[in-house]
Amino acid sequence: MFWDNSAWSVCYAPDVFIELLLEILVRRLLSVFLLTLLSVWSPSSVIAAQAGIDWTSQTAAANNSWRNVTYGNGLFVAVSATGTGNRVMTSPDGITWTSRTSAADNGWYGITYGNGTFVAVGLTTTGVMTSADGITWTSRSPAASRLWLSVAFGAGTFVAVSEDGNANQRVMYSTDNGTSWNIATSTGNNAWQSITYGNGLFVAVATNAVMTSTDGINWTPRTAAAANQWLGVTYGNGLFVAVAENAVMTSTDGIIWTTQTAAAPNQWRNVTYGNGLFVAVSNTGTGNRVMTSPDGITWTSQTSAADNFWRGLTYGNGTFVAVSTDGAQRVMISLTTTPITPIAAPVPTLSEWTQLLLALMVMTIIGWHFHRERSY
Repeated sequence: MFWDNSAWSVCYAPDVFIELLLEILVRRLLSVFLLTLLSVWSPSSVIAAQAGIDWTSQTAAANNSWRNVTYGNGLFVAVSATGTGNRVMTSPDGITWTSRTSAADNGWYGITYGNGTFVAVGLTTTGVMTSADGITWTSRSPAASRLWLSVAFGAGTFVAVSEDGNANQRVMYSTDNGTSWNIATSTGNNAWQSITYGNGLFVAVATNAVMTSTDGINWTPRTAAAANQWLGVTYGNGLFVAVAENAVMTSTDGIIWTTQTAAAPNQWRNVTYGNGLFVAVSNTGTGNRVMTSPDGITWTSQTSAADNFWRGLTYGNGTFVAVSTDGAQRVMISLTTTPITPIAAPVPTLSEWTQLLLALMVMTIIGWHFHRERSY
């Protein structure tokens, strides 16, 4: 270091200068080499996981007997048959859940969303409640005191089905967003378990029975593909799909039904469709209480997050959400994961590699020469 009458300057000895240059070159070569490896072995090989395949447990807002769940207006909403003042819970993502005050401590069994309104149905003379936001609920009077198990929305009408009732009065409908309800005549005194809407048609299923309606008021009996207690039905991608114990049946029109083979001999409770995939959940089986199908015909077992009594199932915002009546964690979700963005590594050209290597060779020879001179 010396003073040049204006500032201090650093002057390296030739051998020290060469060592610094060598260090810079070596670091440059190593960085280029590592970036090249990253470009070759980049995370682009990580495949995006499709929702419905991998499931994780989540904690419910309360350890209630959660019976069903739906999605609407950016919110998952689940209803329960047990609990005190907290028989509703909501979540924006299926992960974090918040208790909400139900309109009454009824046994709530079915819920759906349509025309800006959540509608839940259940037991007793106050077995309907509605909400515009899923948070604040209002009691409504059902058309009759029944065990209303399922509700669907279509063509401007909410339609619910019951597993009990006399004189075939096991259907009710509402054309004013669930405020008032009227009885419709079902096709038989069957224990109707589930209802859905698709392609201009309501379809309801029960033990050994199917019925259809274009308006929710006038119903026509259809023949099930097999004798079974059909527990869930949905519509997606031009196909109706119903599930039961160790059984699946499908229909393109809701009228003619065909049996399909379930992925496992479980008691399949519910089924839904989303993101190009049918998903069903079960209350029996060991580690395999989920099954999926891209077409409703060929089904594959998936590992459930826990062996709970899974009853409710829905899809929304890229996520499947299932709720159960028991277990330490009574929610499980499956969502789509995206691959990590590959690192854009600046891969050197052959000319750049050659220049770097030649420079390293020259500096190595010079460094060796200075080292040899100093040795003497």
